[in-house]
Amino acid sequence: MAEILQPTGSWTFDRETLRIVPGSGKGVHTLRKTLGEVAVPLEAVAGIAYEAGRKSGRLRLRLRTGADPLAQVANGRLPDSADPYQLTVESDRSGVAEYLVEEVRNALLLEQVPGTPCDRFLLPGPSIPLTAACSDGTATFDGERVHLEWNWMAEESKSYAGPRSLAIEELSGVEWTPSVGWENGNLRFRPKGPHATIKPEHDPNSLTLWGIRQARETSGAVLLAAAVTVRLPHPASADENAPAIAPSAAGAPQTADGAPSTATPNKDAPDHDGLLRRLRELGELHQSGVLTDDEFATAKKAILDRF
Repeated sequence: MAEILQPTGSWTFDRETLRIVPGSGKGVHTLRKTLGEVAVPLEAVAGIAYEAGRKSGRLRLRLRTGADPLAQVANGRLPDSADPYQLTVESDRSGVAEYLVEEVRNALLLEQVPGTPCDRFLLPGPSIPLTAACSDGTATFDGERVHLEWNWMAEESKSYAGPRSLAIEELSGVEWTPSVGWENGNLRFRPKGPHATIKPEHDPNSLTLWGIRQARETSGAVLLAAAVTVRLPHPASADENAPAIAPSAAGAPQTADGAPSTATPNKDAPDHDGLLRRLRELGELHQSGVLTDDEFATAKKAILDRF
């Protein structure tokens, strides 16, 4: 197991899961404290790196596209201090950080985790219920419905529309746009069906995030958006226009003329070609020094037992 403890948080890796726990000090961003512990399964990881610096370094975890609802919503727009997948590392702990990086990379190689996008979320998203206090109102989410309430700073069109309550089934998506400098952002919910094009500040399904209040409003809004996103269909879900395949025929073996075969496949039969390829890959990793003698022997035995 590899572990690194720092004032702003800790990362622990047990070859299957990377556990990220935020620190509790004043220097830890509110978003990370609110999000709490994140358990990242190895299959969700695309890469990891340690960047050395003069006074301190930084660990950066890169997730596979579509694996995490928070990363999906944030889309790389979180400030470094708020990003849960970064960790500031003191210079005297650089060796520990590099060791953790090597352990994660070796596990990715051994398990052959692909770097391709995911077709489903592999992380559960932020815990609910959640509340996002925005500039012109408040959004709350209980896992089933989003409730919007307006304050005295809301545009007349929003105040006139009154409080809103949107069920998950009524939504096609949710967008989070951070404020940049003096430019406002927004937390916008997209109901299903056609609707008029309207600016976010006048949209009764959108809350405004004032630029001058970015630090206070970033956490609640993006976390709530992620909690909603994970309960909506995954962006990479199958094309609705694709022809449907009968469940009884989907994935069934076929004869030469394309008709379903009556033969019953043996799901437990080993893939000998695949196992042989894996043995060759393990041998190459052992020869290059990535695997120790003990690690190679253990992995080799596990594969041979499957023949």
